[in-house]
Amino acid sequence: MDQDRNLAAWVRLTLVPGVGGESRRQLLKTFGLPERVFAASHGALSAVVGEDLAQRLATLDAAADIEAALAWTQEAGNRIVTLADADYPQSLLEGVDPPLLLYVKGRAELLNRPSIAVVGSRSATKQGAANAHAFAAALSRAGLTIVSGLALGIDAAAHRGALEAPASTIAVIGTGADRIYPAGNADLARLIAEQGAVVSEFKLGTPPLAANFPRRNRIIAGLSRGCLVVEAAERSGSLITARFAAESGSEVFAIPGSIHAPLSKGCHKLIKQGAKLVDTAADILDELAWEAVVAPPKAAAHVDDDPVLAAIGGDLCDLDTLSERTGLAADALLARLLPLELDGRIAQLPGDRYQRLD
Repeated sequence: MDQDRNLAAWVRLTLVPGVGGESRRQLLKTFGLPERVFAASHGALSAVVGEDLAQRLATLDAAADIEAALAWTQEAGNRIVTLADADYPQSLLEGVDPPLLLYVKGRAELLNRPSIAVVGSRSATKQGAANAHAFAAALSRAGLTIVSGLALGIDAAAHRGALEAPASTIAVIGTGADRIYPAGNADLARLIAEQGAVVSEFKLGTPPLAANFPRRNRIIAGLSRGCLVVEAAERSGSLITARFAAESGSEVFAIPGSIHAPLSKGCHKLIKQGAKLVDTAADILDELAWEAVVAPPKAAAHVDDDPVLAAIGGDLCDLDTLSERTGLAADALLARLLPLELDGRIAQLPGDRYQRLD
C-alpha cells in the first residue's frame, strides 16, 4: 500500500495543470518526495511556485486518472518509472528537462542500455526505408538499442530492423502509453512491447496532440548516444531530434542523397552544420568508438540458404531479373539487398546490377 501511495503521488504531480517541469523540480528540491509536496502548507507551496499554482496543487481532483494509472501498472509488462527509481535512465537525468516519470510497456532495462536514435521522414522513399531497416539491424546486432518514434516511414523501418537482434528497440511515443498513433503501426507497437519497450511521459488516454511530438523528440535524443537521420525534408521534425542530440553533446549522423531529392535536403543541411556523413553502419560504430559484440540476426538463415543470394548465384543480376527469380517485389528486394551489401556479401554495380562476393 505504501508503494501504491508513493506512486500515486508521483502521478498526481504530473497531472496538475500549469505545473511544468521546472516547477516540479523546484518542488521536489524543496520538499523531497511528491507525498511531502502534497502534505506541505499552502504558504510553503506559495513560496516556491506562487499563489496560483499552490492553489492548483491543493485543489486538484485527479482520483480517476491516478486510479487508472495504478491499474495500468498491474497489467503484465507495464511499469511507471519515476525519477526516484534506480531504473530511471541516467542519460535523461543528465539532460535538459527530464520527465518526472515514464510509462513503460515492455523491457524497462533497455532504458539504461547503450542506444542510438534512428529517425527520419514519415513519407520515406523505398530506398530510405530500406536504409533505415538495414542500418538499424546492423547497429542492433552490434549491441546498440535503437530508439525511434513509432511514426510511419523511417521510424517504423528502423524499429523493424532493430527487432532482428537482441539489443532490440525503444519506441518513444507522443500519446498516452495506452494509445497507439498512427493506428497503422498498432501491430508493430505490440511487437515492440513484447521484445523491446514502448515509452511515454504523457498521462494515459492522451491523444496525438501536435505539441507532444517535439517533447517526445527530446526523450528520443536524451536516451541515445547519437542520432542518425536517414531521410528528412528541410523542415522535418527529425531535425528537432538532431538539434536536441547536438545540444546534449551527442553525435549527429546523416545519410546523404541526391541534391535534387526533397527528402535529402534536411540531411544535407545537417551535414553542412557539422553532422557526420555516413554511408555504412561501420562509420557510426567507428565514430562512437563502439566495440561491437555482434549478434546474429534472429532466425537467420545460413548464407548459402538465403534465397536472394541463391538467386544471384554466379551471375550479374539486375533488379528485374532478381524479382523474377525470387518472386519478390522491388521494394521487398531492396530491403533484402541492402543488408547483404552492408555485410559485404554482394556488390552493387552500375546499371542496378548485383554481384555475389562470397
